[in-house]
Amino acid sequence: MARMLVLTEPDLRKVVRLDASAVACVEDAFAALATKPVVMPPILRLDIAEYRGEVDVKTAYVPGVDGFAIKVSPGFFDNPKLGLPSLNGLMVLLSSRTGLVEALLLDNGYLTDVRTAAAGAVAAKHLSRPDAQVAAIFGAGIQARLQLEALTLVRPITQARIWARDPAKAEAAARELTASLRIPVKAVSAPKDACDGADIIVTTTPSEHPILKAEWLRPGQHLTAMGSDSEHKNEIESAALTQVTYIADSVAQTRRLGELHHAIQAGLIAPDQTFGELGQVIAGQIPGRESPDAITLCDLTGTGVQDTAIATLARRRAMDAGAGWAIDTQEPTGGTS
Repeated sequence: MARMLVLTEPDLRKVVRLDASAVACVEDAFAALATKPVVMPPILRLDIAEYRGEVDVKTAYVPGVDGFAIKVSPGFFDNPKLGLPSLNGLMVLLSSRTGLVEALLLDNGYLTDVRTAAAGAVAAKHLSRPDAQVAAIFGAGIQARLQLEALTLVRPITQARIWARDPAKAEAAARELTASLRIPVKAVSAPKDACDGADIIVTTTPSEHPILKAEWLRPGQHLTAMGSDSEHKNEIESAALTQVTYIADSVAQTRRLGELHHAIQAGLIAPDQTFGELGQVIAGQIPGRESPDAITLCDLTGTGVQDTAIATLARRRAMDAGAGWAIDTQEPTGGTS
């Protein structure tokens, strides 16, 4: 008889947190992309323009991992006007050997939030200067908060600035993060002010037009761009990609929908130009930051391998903790009992 573990968001919040183990889990997933024959098909996306919505479906199989996840991730960006979160979703974890459903993770996007923030930490760990202390965050939503928290796990962050289109949200986020992280976090009124003197810059918005200009970047900075996860999103002025060391989570993916996609469309980058990936940096196959004065940019569009990694971690943690509940999903065979 097949049994499936069902976990709700409260269950998952108890067993998976944004911590060093989550960062290591995602770091290993990126390394697998560079060192193993991972099967990761292109993202399936459904756009619902009428309601400013999109739904992404991501998956990946990693050889040697017992399960693989299929994630459904809706993003409806007018939801805050209705008092609802912009992001939602769920993950299904299936057995790599039998294809049977092993776990249903009703996380409402929580695991995606964690794995995305962890990816930002991994990027900063391998591409920013080890002594980076000042962070700039573009955006004031959940991911903006988590990205700053993630940075404090891998770098000695002593202060941060936040810029968002809504000044009230930026002020609220700054107050909350100052209290929770116990470092001074300041809301600034202009995006350029956030960049000035920052060691690490993270963009976390769904912007469709560049909000960070190339001329604001300075030697020694690291930039993580994680908002452009569909073709129409664009946070970074394309000219910036001509003056940085560019690293992608998946080059095949960022050619289609990341910041790289826009630079190619603008004619600033050749369509066939080669670039490195974060997994290759982690695995030591290519260098990341080549000098203290280099400017590095990591284009994070979100990969299925991250979802398989975090879903596998969540199921293992839940089973160890006795969390959730198991249900029978098939009738018993071989007669009645």
